[in-house]
Amino acid sequence: MPILLRFLLVLLFASGGVAPAWAQDAQNTAQIPQAAAVNPDQLSTQLDQIKQSITDRTKLTDSLLTDARGKAAAIQQQADQLTASLTPQRDALQAKLDVLGKPPEKGEPAETPEVASQRKQLNKDKADLAGQITRAKSLSLESQQLINQIAALRRNLFQAQISQRTASPLSMTFWSQLGQNLADDRANLAALGTTLIGAFAQAWQPPNRTPFMLCLLAAVLLLAGGRRLLEHQILDLASKHLPAGHLRRSAMALLITLGTTLTYGIAAWLVYLAVNWNGVFNQDLDDLARPTVLLMFFAATLAGLGRALLSVRRPSWRLPPVSDDLARRLWPFPTLLAYSTLLLFVFERVNNDIGASVAMAVASNAFFALLIGVLFAAALIRMGRARRALVAGGDTPAKRPLWVGLLVAAAFVGTLLIFISVATGYIALAFFVARQMIRAGFVIAALYLLMHLINDVCETLLAPDSRSGTRMQDTFGISPPRLEQSATILSGVARAFLLLLALPLLLAPDSSGVSDLLDRGSRLFAGRTLGSLPIEPGNIFNALMVLLTGAIVVRIIKRWLGKQLLPKTSLDVGMQTSIVTLLGYVGGILVFVLMLGALQVNVQSIAWVASALSVGIGFGLQAIVQNFISGLILLAERPVKVGDWISITGVEGDVRRINVRATEIQLSDRSTMIVPNSQLITQNVRNVTLANALGRVQIRLPMPMSSDAAKVRQIILDILRNHPATLNAPSPSVQLDNVDGGSMMFVCTAYVSSPRNAGDVKSDVLFEIIDRLHKANQPLTTPQDMVVRTMAQEKAVEANPLTTVVPGNKT
Repeated sequence: MPILLRFLLVLLFASGGVAPAWAQDAQNTAQIPQAAAVNPDQLSTQLDQIKQSITDRTKLTDSLLTDARGKAAAIQQQADQLTASLTPQRDALQAKLDVLGKPPEKGEPAETPEVASQRKQLNKDKADLAGQITRAKSLSLESQQLINQIAALRRNLFQAQISQRTASPLSMTFWSQLGQNLADDRANLAALGTTLIGAFAQAWQPPNRTPFMLCLLAAVLLLAGGRRLLEHQILDLASKHLPAGHLRRSAMALLITLGTTLTYGIAAWLVYLAVNWNGVFNQDLDDLARPTVLLMFFAATLAGLGRALLSVRRPSWRLPPVSDDLARRLWPFPTLLAYSTLLLFVFERVNNDIGASVAMAVASNAFFALLIGVLFAAALIRMGRARRALVAGGDTPAKRPLWVGLLVAAAFVGTLLIFISVATGYIALAFFVARQMIRAGFVIAALYLLMHLINDVCETLLAPDSRSGTRMQDTFGISPPRLEQSATILSGVARAFLLLLALPLLLAPDSSGVSDLLDRGSRLFAGRTLGSLPIEPGNIFNALMVLLTGAIVVRIIKRWLGKQLLPKTSLDVGMQTSIVTLLGYVGGILVFVLMLGALQVNVQSIAWVASALSVGIGFGLQAIVQNFISGLILLAERPVKVGDWISITGVEGDVRRINVRATEIQLSDRSTMIVPNSQLITQNVRNVTLANALGRVQIRLPMPMSSDAAKVRQIILDILRNHPATLNAPSPSVQLDNVDGGSMMFVCTAYVSSPRNAGDVKSDVLFEIIDRLHKANQPLTTPQDMVVRTMAQEKAVEANPLTTVVPGNKT
């Protein structure tokens, strides 16, 4: 498990040239002593010594500044520990003073000498502790300022070294300087080799021979078949427990990277244990071996990322959209870059340990810069050949995303810059560019893999048809579209946060450690203000957590009220909906206030935001605010509630939902009309179901004077009473409203349980009335028209008045 944690640290915080940043921090941490019985005077003396060591700017080196930074960090840690240990003691003394109470004032009886002596001693001890705490806090702040100063000195030193020019490898001066110091460098290297051989000889001695052989055997077995066995096991587990799809593919890529990292990293660690089982290495050899082992984890991770992303043997597992031919062409380069990185670091450490000459250091940097440049150039050439071969085969190359084109262009420029810098003598610049290209490649590859993994995890866990998605729908009542939107938003936020973490690793030009990178990242995104509101990444994260937690809590409470509590009360559905909606508004406002508190928004910031908001309201938000207030009035007074049947400005239908800004009304054709809330407050609204939920069916039926009125009335009453939808109370009625123009006007009235059913019932009743009257020979009155009839038609009418005459030409 610790190895896995170290790997994750490498994956997230790789920096410092080609060495992992935490390898440098591990050295710095090793220099920090454990908390001991120190006092502010000792810490102040140590801090002065550090300041004195960096006074002479002409003798500054990166290793000296790194060592000074580690010591300053140790002093800061000890000062903080001293503050933390003295504060409880001061509080305990204050508690004892509180028990003694306040000293007697003038005119009051004096306290006993024992109490007075104890009070004096307690005050003295408390004052001493308070002074030490103040000095410790001051030393902590001073140490932090010194750390920042050392970081600035390292950046200045780095910039000076980058611009330094030496003899070009194309000139004889370069080789003559190297030859002049070659004898001394060879002697120093031989001395280091003798020491290393002696360590191996001592490890072969009987007390150490058994662990030496066992560790070496374990390392050989791990390298021979351990990686394949480990990959087989973890991939088998992934295929069994992960759903088929993008998540399995990205998870397998991560597992392949982890397997490669653990295999080679643990093998290197076993070799280190084999030789140094009983502390065989001296301090110099141990300082060389330990970072090398740590770097092996980094190099293995780099090779593992290449294997996972290219995936030559399993093209279906490949994450990047590259062709099989291009993947095969690029296959060896991640491993070659990993080996080159390891050799580069080892040579750099060896040069520092043996005190190699400047000419040797420059030659080593030139060699490795050219090596990295050649590898990148060969990779670019193979990419071009693969593209041309694809075109020659009649296929169209896949369109590159913009960021891929930018990376290829940056690699080309970096490679060209390496060759030009080495040729012109700017070896330090070439070496720096080579290191940056390796680091950038590692960070971008890891970032690409993690972004795909995060996106696949979010989409799989929040998929509506997945097990977790179904459980969320059942538990929280989240709809499938909302669940898909949440997956997209969560994936975008997580990937953006990951990108923000990776930016300091790409933008830090010097060999900074983890703490320097974190400080740089904090300064990159913090220290800015919006008006008087400070922008702090920690506060923003806390605010997002408050917002997410508050939204979930409010949703759970609304669901509990709407589904469990309120349905068991005597409140109608509209009132229940209004209560749940108002609770949502109140909960949303409360969550918003808590979020502002997490952002540490002060009153002045709120006033600034309110003033800006008032200007916006004055120009364009008046209608929105008016509708919002109207919505609150509708929910409070409830002149219109959910379920009512209303009519407003020609719109008639059922109220389905009252939102913050508008009300949704469902019309008879099942369409929805969105009406602003202000119209329901300021205009005349007819609410059919406000006071009485019954519906009325009324039919006006004209009958000729020759009809039997009593018989017609009885037929209609029977029809109204026998219809299943009409109510017995109020009972149906048939009234003779008027006799005019040779016809009688019957008004037929019945009531139904809901006005929404009145139209259907009226239609059914009319159909049955017409049918029954026709069977009873009781015709309805037809419209009167002026017609021109012939004499034959007139005689026929006189002979038989019931004869129906077809109208002729109208006049």
